[in-house]
Amino acid sequence: MSLFNQILGAINNPEREASSNQLGNILNTVQQLSNSYNTNPSTIQSAMSIVGGFTRSALQQKRNTGGEAQAQNIINQFAGTQANSQVLQMLFNSSQLQAMIQQISARTGINAQTVQAMLPILVPLVLNFLKTGNSTSARQSGNPVLSSFLDANGDGEVDIADAMMMASRYLGK
Repeated sequence: MSLFNQILGAINNPEREASSNQLGNILNTVQQLSNSYNTNPSTIQSAMSIVGGFTRSALQQKRNTGGEAQAQNIINQFAGTQANSQVLQMLFNSSQLQAMIQQISARTGINAQTVQAMLPILVPLVLNFLKTGNSTSARQSGNPVLSSFLDANGDGEVDIADAMMMASRYLGK
C-alpha cells in the first residue's frame, strides 16, 4: 500500500491523528519554502523524496537499536512545519548529511548551500507526514504510516513526492 493510501486511511480513521488540515499545512509550508527560495514546488517535492529516503534509513537504524518507540519518539519530538536543526544531528551523521545535500543538489539543481538551509524544514515535514499515523487513543497502538514507511522495499525511492501530489489533489490545491 502506498504511503498516501496509509495517510488517507489515517485521515479516515478517527482514532488516528491525521487530518486534512495537517496535510494542508505541509503543502502550504512547501509552497512558502518554494516562494522563499524562488524554486518550483515540484522541485521541493523531489528534494523531500530524497530526504525521505535518508530519513527512512536513519529511522530504521534507530528502530533496530532502540525499538519502534525510539523512532516514534523522534517523530513526536521533531515533526512539524517549523525549522528545527536539532533533528539533523539526531538523525544523521555529517557524512550522511553531505551525501543527502549532494544528492538533492545533483537531482534538483538547487545549490548545496540552499539545500543545507532547507534541510531543517524539509526533515520535520517528512516526519510530519509520518506523524499522521499516530493514535489518538490508548486503544490503538502503533503507527501504521510509520510501519509502512520503515518496512518499504528499500529501493531508495520514497514516495513522499507522490504522497504530496496526491494530497494536493485530495485537498484540491
